Amino acid sequence: MQVSWIVIAVVLGYMAIMLFIGWYAKNRIESNSDFMVAGRRLGPILMAGTLAATEIGGGSSLGVVQQGMGNHGLSSAWYVIAMGFAFVILTFIAPRFRATMVKTVPEYFRRRYGKIPGFITAIIIFLPLVGLTAGQMIASSVILSTMLGISFDAAVIAICCIVTIYSVMGGLWSVTLTDFVQVFFIVFGMAVAIPYAFDLAGGWTNIKAHVPAESLSLFSGYSVLDVLALTIMYIATFTVGQEAVSRYYAARDGKAAQQGSILAAIINFVYGFIPAILGVTVLALIHMGIFDPAQFADVGSRYALPVLAVHAMPPLICGVLFAGVISATMSSASSDLLGAGSIFANDIYREYINRNASDITVMRVARIVMVLSGLLSLLIALFNTSSIITILMFSFTLRAAGSFFPYVIGLYWKGASEAGTLASLVVGTFVVVYIEHISHGTIFGLHVGQPILPGLLAALIAFLAFSKLIPPKEYTTELTPDTHES
Repeated sequence: MQVSWIVIAVVLGYMAIMLFIGWYAKNRIESNSDFMVAGRRLGPILMAGTLAATEIGGGSSLGVVQQGMGNHGLSSAWYVIAMGFAFVILTFIAPRFRATMVKTVPEYFRRRYGKIPGFITAIIIFLPLVGLTAGQMIASSVILSTMLGISFDAAVIAICCIVTIYSVMGGLWSVTLTDFVQVFFIVFGMAVAIPYAFDLAGGWTNIKAHVPAESLSLFSGYSVLDVLALTIMYIATFTVGQEAVSRYYAARDGKAAQQGSILAAIINFVYGFIPAILGVTVLALIHMGIFDPAQFADVGSRYALPVLAVHAMPPLICGVLFAGVISATMSSASSDLLGAGSIFANDIYREYINRNASDITVMRVARIVMVLSGLLSLLIALFNTSSIITILMFSFTLRAAGSFFPYVIGLYWKGASEAGTLASLVVGTFVVVYIEHISHGTIFGLHVGQPILPGLLAALIAFLAFSKLIPPKEYTTELTPDTHES
């Protein structure tokens, strides 16, 4: 596929700016707190930008377009809109997140329930972050390979290097600053694509005439129950996902955390239907004969948005769209890498390998782990053939099922115990893995679909039962002091 040099120049220039921002932010890093939670100085605008950009990534752009041109049609928009519902609900507990004054989720578990829950949570949350990073690298690489006419594998390698470099340089400061720019580019770039796509297809009326009726239904792919399950999954995974909840930790205060969460929700509501409409438009263009299905043969319908952009949009606008999608997915990947590095350095290395490690040593370890995680994500991206959303949703579910209730209920209930937390972590994780990879969507002979609901239910029962059977030694919601506070 031939693309204009203007498109390439816009994208390369934009990526250079992102690297410059990473270098600039590096000069503002003076402590471990600066690196992991941006010095807890984010106001509502910066927080909203980084929170929304972190979650509007490959799944919310290429993945939704992919679903839109498939069986989901317009209902694929719920994948993004449900995120907005989750942010609204999290607004009510955002001040509690901020008040904990922790840097990572496993740190909360360690200081609330003890070392064993803290260690188990670190492993459960750390590993999915690698899968999430891989999913975002796949999305970025699809765009880059289309744009430059290089192989997908070469694009993955290039993206891995760029993401890792600017992530390692500035920590959450660089991620926040790049996110603030990127969230507007992705929303603007995708929105501007719609009139050009409509023009290529001959208008919305012509599009409707060339797609199945179910493609225009809001519940053809996602039912009401699926939307509810998505919302619950997002609430659970944003609560315990380091890449998301760290934004609440980094807020200036509880009020800024609430305001930022609401603004992030609004961004998701505005953005939701844009990629879904583009996906349906691509499907119509295929049925009209304007696009050849063979154009997507190499890597499947992940190429839908790049193909549409190159054919329908002028070079400058196409470059803006490509830059927006690449930067958004790179931003999500960098957030996941930062989460992985922060958790390993703060909650594994400093607690179990070198308790006397200095602040500088911990930051150095975090950066090394980010590099290694980037390389592992690279291997997953190269050899995994699953869809972007499949990778992301399993990663979200795996980390959320067992840890959600001990985290949220533990903020309010003094009777939450270490035994209950351990039971929740083990049972929730086991149920998710069993349904996803062993029973393939069934339990006791019944089809349950997404594993998040049975996983959360089983974890809640285990958490409450064992907290009652083996109560805590001390009834309090207060955390033990942080002996490593810098």
